[in-house]
Amino acid sequence: MDQLKPHAVAAPTQAAANQTYRLPPPLFNARCKACWITAATLVLVVASFATLDLAWGKFLSADALGKMGRFIGELLAIQTEPRFVAKLWRAALETLAMSAVGTLLAAVLGLLLALPASKTHADDPARLRGITRAVLNMLRSIPELVWAAMLLIAAGLGPLAGTLALALHTAGVLGRLFAESIENAPLGPAAALRARGVGEGRVFLWATLPLVLPQLLSYVLYRWENNIRAAAVLGVVGAGGLGQLLAFHMGLFHMPETGTVLGVMLLLVALVDGLSYIARRKLTM
Repeated sequence: MDQLKPHAVAAPTQAAANQTYRLPPPLFNARCKACWITAATLVLVVASFATLDLAWGKFLSADALGKMGRFIGELLAIQTEPRFVAKLWRAALETLAMSAVGTLLAAVLGLLLALPASKTHADDPARLRGITRAVLNMLRSIPELVWAAMLLIAAGLGPLAGTLALALHTAGVLGRLFAESIENAPLGPAAALRARGVGEGRVFLWATLPLVLPQLLSYVLYRWENNIRAAAVLGVVGAGGLGQLLAFHMGLFHMPETGTVLGVMLLLVALVDGLSYIARRKLTM
């Protein structure tokens, strides 16, 4: 037994001595594909700058900087006239309502489309998976501004077109995220219920949905953050809210009013971001 101990101890040391370590290849070695891809990307970026007419000297001239300074000074002259503040308050509430209702409609529609767009288990035929995913791709590939421009023809000017535009585009995004979450959910609880003859609807409600619900809610809250920004932009095409107010005053070069609207947009986005962050923290605790 004593003769075996040295061999038992020496075996790993000998194996470690015989192990060979590969050093990284030299920079721009023929085998370093990442190096050559990086170099090619840099060449393309430099070539792109060379083809653009970027007048940096004119942009950074004293005259241009002076004009930008005066423009920013006019924007910072906040308008506090009571009638304008009342109008601004209503527009902010309208923008917030557009984002909230649009996100809620998108969550419902996205979940309804995510169910046929997901393959929940190996024996699931998922016959509508390809068609439903194509619909989701179409919904999210069309920007909110394009949806709003098309819906304005049917719904007219106002927040209805903006709300529906947010709902349609966001439904495509959330539907894809929901489908991925459902497909990646743990299979154990659902398989146990299927083995006892439980229907697919009840399997989803009692096994799959409780597992993925925190992730789905996190996705919805994140998209609400994005939609509060999008709702402000949709008003530019006449969909109501702060964006419509911004387009009106900017078109008339009312810089104090424009700066005030931009400030309220920033505060609204910060408020929604904070609320969403707190809600996500509560969900993950």
